[in-house]
Amino acid sequence: MKNNNLFSNKQLDFLEYLLSLAKDRNKKIPSIKQIGLELGISTPCVREQIELAKNLGLIEVKPRKGISLLPYDFSTAVVKSLYCAIKSDKEYFDQYSDLRNKLEKSFFIESVKLLDRSDINSIQSIVEKAVNKLNCNQIQIPHQEHRSYHLKIYCKLDNIFVKGLLKSYWDMYELVGLDLFADLSYLKRVWDYHDRIITLISIGEYKKAYQFLEEHINLICEREDSSLKEVGR
Repeated sequence: MKNNNLFSNKQLDFLEYLLSLAKDRNKKIPSIKQIGLELGISTPCVREQIELAKNLGLIEVKPRKGISLLPYDFSTAVVKSLYCAIKSDKEYFDQYSDLRNKLEKSFFIESVKLLDRSDINSIQSIVEKAVNKLNCNQIQIPHQEHRSYHLKIYCKLDNIFVKGLLKSYWDMYELVGLDLFADLSYLKRVWDYHDRIITLISIGEYKKAYQFLEEHINLICEREDSSLKEVGR
């Protein structure tokens, strides 16, 4: 498909070349020089196209290993665009957060029904680890556990775009600094919700778990609004 508004013809040729290689997992990506010969473009031009493909998350380039194709990850390109948006105006985070909340609620029942006992045990372990961090003598913010908890809930969902958007939210959550500080009483309320939700999921009470998810999301929205106002001062 030539002459579209997304990519130049050279970019399209290179991306189509990469995608043709991706169909054959056993085929190694040639050197930059060889790619240039095959596509009829200069080495500097190949390097430009490689940077484009890296930014789209299609490939990685490592010394001595050369160019490798990566599994498709929607969040790679999304998060870079989000970074520019939120750096220009933090209110864009509010909009994206609203989108993420609606996605979590929309796909919650479908997702939790796909979780097996191993997934549930893993999520319960995340809750236990987070609660221990909050109750120890040197209190720690269980941000990584918070991220892992929510993403694990949707880990079996067969929708790479939904999962990519949810993952990107947590990268932006860190960008705006919401992972750095929260009131202890707030954090304990959050993890109480987390505990209740996974307990209900474990016994198949999905609708009740969804009700607690809604309450939890409302709590998070209140905290994000107040925290972002503080940042903007």
